[in-house]
Amino acid sequence: MLTPWLTPLPLVAILRGLTPDEATPVGHALVDAGFRVLEVPLNSPRPLDSIAQLAEALGDDVLVGAGTVMSTADVEAIAAVGGRLIVMPHADTAVIRAAKAAGLLCVPGVATPTEAFAALAAGADGLKLFPAEQAAPAVLKAWRAVLPRDVPVLPVGGITPDNMGPWVAAGAAGFGIGSALYAHGRSLDDTASRARAFAQAWHSLSTHA
Repeated sequence: MLTPWLTPLPLVAILRGLTPDEATPVGHALVDAGFRVLEVPLNSPRPLDSIAQLAEALGDDVLVGAGTVMSTADVEAIAAVGGRLIVMPHADTAVIRAAKAAGLLCVPGVATPTEAFAALAAGADGLKLFPAEQAAPAVLKAWRAVLPRDVPVLPVGGITPDNMGPWVAAGAAGFGIGSALYAHGRSLDDTASRARAFAQAWHSLSTHA
């Protein structure tokens, strides 16, 4: 289940462009800010090396995996280096089933209720509403009226500390955070500061909910 990983802080760090040399320090900075789910997209430099380093450095208390997973072969490679999470931009049911067969958690990208229900039927552990810029909180609210209550939906795309509130009110269980959190070449201090800002924004929303 995905819920135990989201309970401490339901924000997924999307580390697109991460290199193996910076993987461990960036990982520790994010964990220090409260993040417990880290995703290295496969179109990053040497992503499997970064996933392996993060998994070893951060241990079992942090869920480390890959994003932009496009094939069943990718799933096998990720599992082989210690990745435990498969995140996709789409809802390829073959990839979802491969992830579940390998004992991994899987969060596919969906943009319609049809895709959402097909992904769940294939075994998805949660749903990535992507791209969030294409939808709106009102869309998510409509989805939540028909989706199973225990399925976490995480909007991804354009999320900042300032715009999470309406999404949470509509039923978002958390978010995937990309370039607003991490970008290659950004200083470690800047990334850490952004991570703290996101965590504080979430905890403020939770307090007032």
